[in-house]
Amino acid sequence: MSETSPVQRRPSGELEASVLAALWAAEGPLSPADVQSALGGRLARTTVTTILTRLHDKGAVSRSRAGRGFAYSPIQDSAGLTARRMRSELDKQDDRGTALARFVSQLTSEDEQVLRSLLEGAEGAEGAEGGAPEGPEAGPQPGAGP
Repeated sequence: MSETSPVQRRPSGELEASVLAALWAAEGPLSPADVQSALGGRLARTTVTTILTRLHDKGAVSRSRAGRGFAYSPIQDSAGLTARRMRSELDKQDDRGTALARFVSQLTSEDEQVLRSLLEGAEGAEGAEGGAPEGPEAGPQPGAGP
């Protein structure tokens, strides 16, 4: 009996990422056949259609009628989709504070600095728009320690 190597499976989400990359690179909506062509024809059209349908069900792409089928467009760019996924995962947590603390503790120093800058910018925008007061008169902030 000869040994055969097991079929190598693609990492989870690789096909969806490839399809999204093709949609992001396009200048307009694509049909499943267009996506298949953009991916070099290495996937069956039924596979591409299944992936597009799943992405539509997840809210990552929109679709519109194009002849007898659909044409698909991404709803967000790559950064927007990543942010949406992060938010979705956070929404699943009962203890958001712990989840955020663990996320922050795993950031590189460069990413931490970017996050600090973004948060400082958001705080400044809130104050400028009449949002929550800043400083000691603001009172305890959500997630702040004792």
